[in-house]
Amino acid sequence: MKTFKQLLQQRTSVSRYQAGNPLDASVIEDLIEQAALAPSAYNLQNWRFIAVSSDGQKHALHQAAYQQPQILDAATTIIVIGTLNAHQALPEVLQLSVDAGIMPDNVAQGWVAAATSSHQHDPQAQRDEAIRSASMAAMNLMLAATDMGIDNGAMGGFDAEQLATAFNLSDNDVPVMLITLGKASEQAWSQKVRRPVADLLQQV
Repeated sequence: MKTFKQLLQQRTSVSRYQAGNPLDASVIEDLIEQAALAPSAYNLQNWRFIAVSSDGQKHALHQAAYQQPQILDAATTIIVIGTLNAHQALPEVLQLSVDAGIMPDNVAQGWVAAATSSHQHDPQAQRDEAIRSASMAAMNLMLAATDMGIDNGAMGGFDAEQLATAFNLSDNDVPVMLITLGKASEQAWSQKVRRPVADLLQQV
């Protein structure tokens, strides 16, 4: 068993994969379950995921991702999507925690009111929150994959409009990133050297 620190130290961003190493649907479901444990403001859970594994859909995504080869060679690519107008579904989402005895009903109602007030008429706040939440879920997914011995890499290079058309995304869907999953090729690099903490941290 790796420690969490070892997972962070050993995780690497893979851009070259060995083709022909599919992932079972149950493995993908497990990864998404772990991704969805990420935090989100008001517990909006304003994310969703599309797992692209079939050859036909890989080719569609390959075109939307500027024909980057890892899309075709990876076992699966996850399209990580942030969702807008997530406050509209918040009553139902929080009711699950109320029913489980985790959250009092009056607190849930307060959260719904606060989220509606801050998001309903502010598209930029919705978009910012969707990207933040989906990004945290994406990091969960990558660490979970690393823990399961599945190589992975995040991608930001894609045409959002073309991707939205190819995968029938709604106006409430914001494609945030792609995460490729599979078995790294022998040409894949190790984790690249990080800047020293002294360059990054200010303690006050």
